[in-house]
Amino acid sequence: MQLSFRTLSSFTALLCLLLALAWGLMPDRLLASWDIEYSLAAGLIARRTAVLFAALSVMFYLVRNEAQSPTRRALSNGFVVGCWGLATLGFGEWLNGHAGPGILLAVGVELALGLAFFQTRRVSAELETVG
Repeated sequence: MQLSFRTLSSFTALLCLLLALAWGLMPDRLLASWDIEYSLAAGLIARRTAVLFAALSVMFYLVRNEAQSPTRRALSNGFVVGCWGLATLGFGEWLNGHAGPGILLAVGVELALGLAFFQTRRVSAELETVG
């Protein structure tokens, strides 16, 4: 199923906002779902991650109506690299026993979002070539 950039960007903005709230307000629960013990250091990193998710939320919300452009391509490509990088790291941590099976949900979402942005970027580029 091919999503429009506007729909995908809006969904990503909402998801990142929810993740920002979750990592900022209840990092212990999210870490527990990955079988990772909460500590002061983990909490610090989680809260900092929450701010990064908030920033991504704002960026994707603000570019949701952006026409095909180098800026939109850069944002999409960067997000694909980030999502697939996080998925690879998460899967590796699970394989090495550093995280529980709960992390596989995050891995699945990261793979799917990366693929969705990759597909949207690819289809937009094809339309630009044809048009």
